[in-house]
Amino acid sequence: MTRTPAPTDTSAPTPTTVPWSSVVPTGSPPTDATAPPAQPHADTGTGAGTGPEPDADTGTGAGTGPEPDADTADSSPGADAVAGAGTGARPAAPAEAGAQPVPGGPPAASVARTSGSGPGGVWEELVTSALLGTDRRTPPGGERGPGAAAALLDAAAAETVRRRAGLRPARAAGRPEAAPEDPRPPLPEAAARRLTMLLTDRPGTAGGGRRGSAPDLMELLPQWLATANARGFAAPPQTLPALLDAARGRTDLRPAALKFAGPRALWLARLNPDWRFALRATPGGGAAPPGSGATKRARRLWAEGLFAERVALLAALRARDAVGARELLASTWATERAEDRLMFLDSLRTGLEAADEPFLEQALADRSRNVRATAAELLSALPRSALAARMAARAATCVSLDRTRTPPAIVVEAPHECDAGMERDGVVAKPPAGRGERSWWFGQLVEAAPLATWPARLAGRTAEEIVALPVSDGWQGELHAAWCRAAVRQRDGVWARALLGAPTAPDAGGPGAVSLAERAKLLGTLGAAERAEWVAGFIATHGLSEAFQLLGMCGVPWATPLGRAVVDALNIARDAGSYPWSFSGVMGLAERCLDPSEAGRLDGLLAIPDEPEDASPGAGGYWAEAFQRLVTTLRLRAAMADELRAGS
Repeated sequence: MTRTPAPTDTSAPTPTTVPWSSVVPTGSPPTDATAPPAQPHADTGTGAGTGPEPDADTGTGAGTGPEPDADTADSSPGADAVAGAGTGARPAAPAEAGAQPVPGGPPAASVARTSGSGPGGVWEELVTSALLGTDRRTPPGGERGPGAAAALLDAAAAETVRRRAGLRPARAAGRPEAAPEDPRPPLPEAAARRLTMLLTDRPGTAGGGRRGSAPDLMELLPQWLATANARGFAAPPQTLPALLDAARGRTDLRPAALKFAGPRALWLARLNPDWRFALRATPGGGAAPPGSGATKRARRLWAEGLFAERVALLAALRARDAVGARELLASTWATERAEDRLMFLDSLRTGLEAADEPFLEQALADRSRNVRATAAELLSALPRSALAARMAARAATCVSLDRTRTPPAIVVEAPHECDAGMERDGVVAKPPAGRGERSWWFGQLVEAAPLATWPARLAGRTAEEIVALPVSDGWQGELHAAWCRAAVRQRDGVWARALLGAPTAPDAGGPGAVSLAERAKLLGTLGAAERAEWVAGFIATHGLSEAFQLLGMCGVPWATPLGRAVVDALNIARDAGSYPWSFSGVMGLAERCLDPSEAGRLDGLLAIPDEPEDASPGAGGYWAEAFQRLVTTLRLRAAMADELRAGS
C-alpha cells in the first residue's frame, strides 16, 4: 500500500537553490543539477501526532512529509548550495536525529542539512552572515534579496530553539538557604532612585584635561554611602548586584558598600565567585553565619579555609575577642608560611594591647626578617613594652645636649655597628641604596624609642623646645624625620604639633617634617577641627600648589574656614590667568568635600572673567566651566542629603 504524504505547510518559506556554478570552487567536479531528489522510504514518517517516535536516522518532522534519508538528503544541488554558499563546496553534515521544523522557520530538512556541532555548523554561518551583512554573505537556506535579513532572523530563531532543546539537563543542585533578613529600615523612594542613578553612571574619560560641567556621579557614591550608613538604611535588594559590582571594581568603596549592602551581600557572595571579595573584605565574612557551634566552625575554617578567609576570620575575632584571636593564631603559628605569618601578625594592629607583648616578643625570634620587623614595630607602639625600653636606652646614648654652646645644641653620635641584639629588636642592618649605614641605624633607633625619652634626656624641655634646638653636624633632618615617624606610630599629638609648627611659617616644609607627606601623616594624629584649622592657615599663606596632600587628611565636609580658604585660593588662581587644569586635583576634592551650603557663594564665579593681557588664551572660559561643575555638584549633594534625610 502506498502512503499518501502529509500536506506540506505552505506558510514555511521554501528554500531557493543557488546556481551551482556560483558556489563550486575552481577545479571541483560539477554535479548533475537535474538529478531528482531522493524519494522517501515507504515505511518511514507518520503524520503529526500519530505513530511511534521516528528512528534516529529517519527523523520525522511534525506537520510535514517524511524526511529524506540521511545518506540521500544532500544529493540535490540546492542542499549543497546552502551548505557551501560563499565558502566553496564541502561535504554536508548528516542530518541530526530528531531535527524538527519550527513554524515560520526554515524547513526541517534545511536545518538538518546545514546544522553541525563543529566549527562549520549553521550557527557559525548565521553569525558570519549577521556580522558581514546579508549582501555580502547569503544566510544558510536563504537567498539574496530584500527578504534575506528576515530569513536570517527566522533561521536564527529556529536554530536557537534547536540548540536549547538539545541541552542535556544537569543534575539538580540543592536549594540554597534563604537569604537572611535585614532589620534596618528601607531607603526612601527618592533615595533609592538616586542610588540606581549613581550605580549606573559610567562617565567617560575626558580628554585634554577638561571634564565638562556635568558632575561625576561615581565620585559622589562614596559620600552617598557614608550618609546612608550614618542614617542606618538598608540597601534595596534589587540594587545589591550593581552595588557588589561597583565595590568589586573600586577597593575604596568596599568598606562602605559592604556595610550598606548588609548580610544579604554576603549571602550573594557565597553563591557567586565574582563577589568572593566581599567574604574577604568583611570581618568574619568568610566564616559561616553565627549560630550554634560558631566556635567549632571558626576553628574548622581556620584549619581548612583559604588564606583570605583565614585573614578575615582572624580580623573578626580580633575585633570581639582579642584573647581568642591571639590563641587561635598561636595554635598554628609554627607551621604557617613566612608570608602568611606576616599578614596574620599585621592583624594584631587592631586593638593592640599590653597583653599582646609576650606573643610579639616570641615573634622577634622568627626566622623571617619581615616578621621580626613587624613584631618590633608593634612592640614599639606599646610605650611600656620591654622592647621600647631597650630601644630608648640605645637611642639615648646617641643623642645628648651640648650646654657649652649658645644656645645649647643637640649632638648626635650615630651607632658604629648593628649588633645581634639590635637586629633581633627589628633594626634592619643593610641600608637601602644611597643611605649610609650609621644614619640608617640611628633613624631606626629613634623611631622605635618612646617619645617620653627625650624630655628627660634633654634637660626637661618640652617637645616644642626640643624641636627648636639646633642640631650639630647636619643631623637635624635625620633626627626630626625619625621623630615624625615616632609621633605617627605612637599617635602623639603633642609631638605632632611641635613638628608641624605654625602653618603660617615661611618655610612650607616646617621645622621638623622633611616633606609635605610627613606633615600629612602628622595631621592624622590631630582632631578633625584642629586639622582643618591648620590646613586653612597653610593655604592662606602658601596657596594651593602644595596643599593637595594636606587637604586629603581633612574630614568631610570641610569646616567653613577651610572651605572658604580653598575657594579664595581658587579665585586667586583664576585671576592669575592660568588654566584650571593644574588645580584639577583640588577642584575634584572641593566637589566631594566642600560644604554644599557654600554653593551660593560661588555664583559670582560662574561668569567668564575679563582676561588680562598675559593670561592663557581661553582660560577664563575654562575656569567658568570648572566652577559651574563645582556648583552643580554641590547642589546635587545637597539634594542627595535631603532625600536621605526624608526617611529619618
